[in-house]
Amino acid sequence: MIPLSDELPTVRTPWMTYAILAAMFLTWIFVQGAGFDPQALASSVCNLGMVPGELTHMAPLGEAVPLGRGVACVVDNDPINILTPFISMFLHGGWGHILGNALFFWVFGNNIEDSLGHFRFLVFYLVCGLAAAIAHILAQPASPLPTVGASGAISGILGAYLVLYPKVRVKMLFFFIIFFKVIPIPAWMVLIWWFFWQIVAALPELTNGADLSGGVAVWAHVGGFVTGVLLVKLFENRRLVIRRTAPRLSG
Repeated sequence: MIPLSDELPTVRTPWMTYAILAAMFLTWIFVQGAGFDPQALASSVCNLGMVPGELTHMAPLGEAVPLGRGVACVVDNDPINILTPFISMFLHGGWGHILGNALFFWVFGNNIEDSLGHFRFLVFYLVCGLAAAIAHILAQPASPLPTVGASGAISGILGAYLVLYPKVRVKMLFFFIIFFKVIPIPAWMVLIWWFFWQIVAALPELTNGADLSGGVAVWAHVGGFVTGVLLVKLFENRRLVIRRTAPRLSG
């Protein structure tokens, strides 16, 4: 199932949501070559992606991870590694990756910005992204695999939505073999179902280690979501919330 939109209109223009989306796509196009240059894409993921084992120094220097035919990412001790938990939030691994993240961010993010305010929303987004990175590092401290994507930060937005707007209906696109249907579903059902499957996918990693072929840092999703649930009330702007919930008067 794919979220298409929600039934909660925004009061203010979500400028920061636009700005973050623009940053994601500009990075994808101008830094990563929009995926059309495999060498540029692999280089950006390897050099700017977050590698847990590089940050913890638990991955052996020189260990190589294949990123494609004839291409490998080698564990190093480059000074930029310390910044990769932040930089990697704006990188992606393919068109499907960035479009999927952008869709979830747009559907759920604009209303969170509407209740937090522009600057608080940016800080909240970054905090959730960094918390997601920490969760991934704690789950896989020796992993040599580079991790990229905004999904950890966006998971925090989903957690915030669950707290602030659990009863708002989200229009979900369902595929039924040869046909599809759009069905409005309460947000709490959508988000709890999504979080449940993240937990199901994450738990085996605690005993089996990271799956270097799967490409999904599910513990980052879990960490980001939990952070969003726990922190959104601290970032919430009560004045904006009251403005959103005040009855509209017709003149």
